Amino acid sequence: MTRPFDSYIILARMRTGSNLLEQTLNTVPGLVCHGEAFNPGFVGAADAEELLGVTLAQREADPLRLIARMKEAAPGLPGFRFFHDHDGRVLAHCLSDRRCAKIVLTRNPLECYISLKIAGLTGRWKMGSLRGHSTALAPFDAIEFEDYLATQQAFQMEILRALQTTAQTAFYIDYDDLHDLEVLNGLLRFLGIDHQITAVPDKIKKQNPEAPADKVANPAEMEQALARLDRFNLSRTPSFEPRRGPAVPGLLAAAGAPLMFMPLRAGPEAQLAAWLARAGRGGLIEGFTHKELRQWRRANPGHRSFAVLRHPVARAHEAFAEVLHSGGKPLDLRRLMLRVYNLALPQSADDPSWNLAAHRAGFLNFLRFLRGNLTGQTSVRVDPRWATQSALLQGYGAINGPDVVLREDRLAEGLAFVAAEAGIAAPPLPPPDPERAPYPLAQVYTPDIEAAAREAYQRDYLAFGFGNWQG
Repeated sequence: MTRPFDSYIILARMRTGSNLLEQTLNTVPGLVCHGEAFNPGFVGAADAEELLGVTLAQREADPLRLIARMKEAAPGLPGFRFFHDHDGRVLAHCLSDRRCAKIVLTRNPLECYISLKIAGLTGRWKMGSLRGHSTALAPFDAIEFEDYLATQQAFQMEILRALQTTAQTAFYIDYDDLHDLEVLNGLLRFLGIDHQITAVPDKIKKQNPEAPADKVANPAEMEQALARLDRFNLSRTPSFEPRRGPAVPGLLAAAGAPLMFMPLRAGPEAQLAAWLARAGRGGLIEGFTHKELRQWRRANPGHRSFAVLRHPVARAHEAFAEVLHSGGKPLDLRRLMLRVYNLALPQSADDPSWNLAAHRAGFLNFLRFLRGNLTGQTSVRVDPRWATQSALLQGYGAINGPDVVLREDRLAEGLAFVAAEAGIAAPPLPPPDPERAPYPLAQVYTPDIEAAAREAYQRDYLAFGFGNWQG
């Protein structure tokens, strides 16, 4: 009998049990799972730079080459695990390929988030034995969780829409189903595999079996934060959650004044937050949910919202500074840029060889990376810190975008106008945010950097009429 598929993709997120599912499938004759084959930082397994004869650089240049190699090398059905921040080119290809089976692995997002926080604290991402087991109480951050949940839902909605518009279906399996032999054997039938699983491998253990409230350092705060989320069901996000616009926890409102700031990442965020706090009663309202945003708007008739554009060169330089400081995070951007994209970057924060010339060359190469990233030519997802401001403003459109879009180079004048529109006196503008990069942009800037920024951010230059950066 002809099999319905010639490959498969496990669409999941970190801490959903994807390691266990991979291990289970690899015990089945005729199935092979190649791990995180399209993780931006490695190929298949942590620190691996080659899979089936395809190197990291070759995969980066042509990701479909690795998929073709999997099909050539496997006598059975090959597949791999894919997370939301893996290569977007691969996701688009697989979602449109009817011969690629889609397995959507989900988990209660609260459990997922807490597990991710604990793994980050303990450094233990997979456990094969209870010996030496260590745990920690995770700090629950309501704003961070809201952002995490919105990202997870956006990924699931992208999958769902692709399946709907191409008349395809997927096999949905939850974290709690990974030891259910009937469900697992149903998955095999979906894949067209004539085999029965009789036992689940026991090499991977559940790391933190306690209830969520017992795994966080601030359970009362977590309970309060979850109670205000505007959701119908936290436990099944894949295809049954209501469609939502962008996450709103990053919005800032003045306490006691009808003013709201809609930040564009890598802009003058701290300076504007300080101005907004002065505009009201000396405080800020933050961590909004959609419900709270609606309530704030109802309670503040005549409210005004604003965003601030920053010149693409200055904004990219701020994003570059964040990459330089990104060591140790789940996706270590600095390490990724060093290993995968061969960008000139300091080996450490106090690298003595990192002088002005090295910084200028590194920034120029970063801008060249951005050109490819923003046009979908890299495996790294477009980060809000360097996404086009056009795209970020379009995202705000789903929640009614800003009333006014100001310019950083005319900020005092623009904020005075916004304050007058809201019927309040504009407070003095605080000093600009200090530059985080080791060298100020005024020393780094060259015509070559301007040209590279124009190539990367052509959309913003055209949409907003930016000229050359003036300092």
